[in-house]
Amino acid sequence: MHWLREVLLVAGAAAAAALLTVLERRVPVDLPLLVLFSAGVSLPLLIRRVLPLTAAATSAMIALVGMAQLHRWEGMLIAMSLFCAAVYHRPRRPGLVLTVSSCWVLGTLATIGGEGVPELTSIVIMSIAPVATGYALRLHRDQADQSLRRQRAEAERVLAEERTWLARNVHDSVGHHLTAIRLQAAAARRAPGDAPAKQALRTISNLSQSALTEVRGLLRTLDEHPAAIQPGAADLERLAGRLTCSERTITVRRSGTGYALPPAVDHTAYRLVQEALTNAVRHADATEVTVHLRQDERGLRIEVLDNGAPAAAPQAEGRGIRGMRERVRLLDGTLSVGPVETGGWRVRADLPRDNAW
Repeated sequence: MHWLREVLLVAGAAAAAALLTVLERRVPVDLPLLVLFSAGVSLPLLIRRVLPLTAAATSAMIALVGMAQLHRWEGMLIAMSLFCAAVYHRPRRPGLVLTVSSCWVLGTLATIGGEGVPELTSIVIMSIAPVATGYALRLHRDQADQSLRRQRAEAERVLAEERTWLARNVHDSVGHHLTAIRLQAAAARRAPGDAPAKQALRTISNLSQSALTEVRGLLRTLDEHPAAIQPGAADLERLAGRLTCSERTITVRRSGTGYALPPAVDHTAYRLVQEALTNAVRHADATEVTVHLRQDERGLRIEVLDNGAPAAAPQAEGRGIRGMRERVRLLDGTLSVGPVETGGWRVRADLPRDNAW
């Protein structure tokens, strides 16, 4: 249907030029000649997008000849609109368009003899005004396109952040619970009697329920906001208890002041310790893990130290460690992960309070 719109545009422009000429004139007009020139000056509209300057120059030449044959012919308006379109579709060469337009105007003034209109005014209206209008319209369109691109980029950024947030939370939450379930199942297989096995199975059941609850919570926050109520530092003792067994001891120690933590710091502390404990169990085969939380008016320091094999720990440098670094970065904190000289692996994070409210 594109061609039909173009044909209708040409027909409408030709009809408008002819009708305005008839209405403005008080003497009879050569109607066939009027229709011929009105159609001719409008036909270049068909190529205004692919050859904008050629279309404008062609229309201008036909308009110049038509004005020499028809008194007070309004076909010049079509040529002026094509000069406007030429700048709109080819904004890189407005000077060339202005030069061609000015030459056409001078030729037109020479043809019609000024008709009592000041020459400078005619030049401004017929040459500069169409070029300036086309350039302004192009700038407006470019600004609108840039605004749309910025909106799309912002939407993509928000979507990427939500995906990263979801992947990080699923990894931290579900991965931890599955690791604990695997350890409890292994302990149940090695248990010599029924009582330890039943206890391990009860723990597995509780962990499965906790994992299911946290996954449902994550899905709910997709429809709400990531800042929904989530586990915090107060839940770390229960977290450590899930991974504590006869072969492994996990101790949580707290020191410092008792200021209320911002929700972002509180939840980040929980996830950092969760990931550090999971890595200590899964990759380092640690038997003793100490979690130390030291809080003051500036923020919270977290230190997780284990006695696992340092050579095995770097295997954890995947999504888990990247997720930890991203969480700390969002709070403008610092994180260090690496082996210690006395053996084992240490995770240390400093989370400031000022940027978390």
